[in-house]
Amino acid sequence: MTVHIKDVTKENSAEILKLQIHEKQRSFIETTEQCLEDAIACKYYRPVGLYMRDTLVGFAMYGFFPGEGEKGRVWLDRFFIDAKHQGQGLGTLLLEFLIQRLIREYDCPEIYLSIVEENQAASHLYKKFGFAFNGEADFNNEKVMVKKI
Repeated sequence: MTVHIKDVTKENSAEILKLQIHEKQRSFIETTEQCLEDAIACKYYRPVGLYMRDTLVGFAMYGFFPGEGEKGRVWLDRFFIDAKHQGQGLGTLLLEFLIQRLIREYDCPEIYLSIVEENQAASHLYKKFGFAFNGEADFNNEKVMVKKI
């Protein structure tokens, strides 16, 4: 399968804004509208669309935050598959692709993310990829996970 990651631009932003999380996930992650607002407010965020072939199937937002830790931290801050594309293994496929991109792009020793503690599906997925809870909580009181590269 051909996987693509594309920056959010004027050309695809309307399509990105149509992405929906599953109803039962709404307490776990922000909408794409909120994510894009956050990206405007913080220059470190990089919002992207996740594509299978030419079909937009998900969204992610990541970035390098230089003021965190001793040498800064790379965060995979948002990641979701559109509700109508869930249950097809795309989360696993796209997360693997996205992690490899972050490693290439930032040459980082670790990748950080945070999740709502009750989000067991996300916790399970991230653990499959080597993320582990590190005992920290972020400013939203979400639990921080880290993957050592």
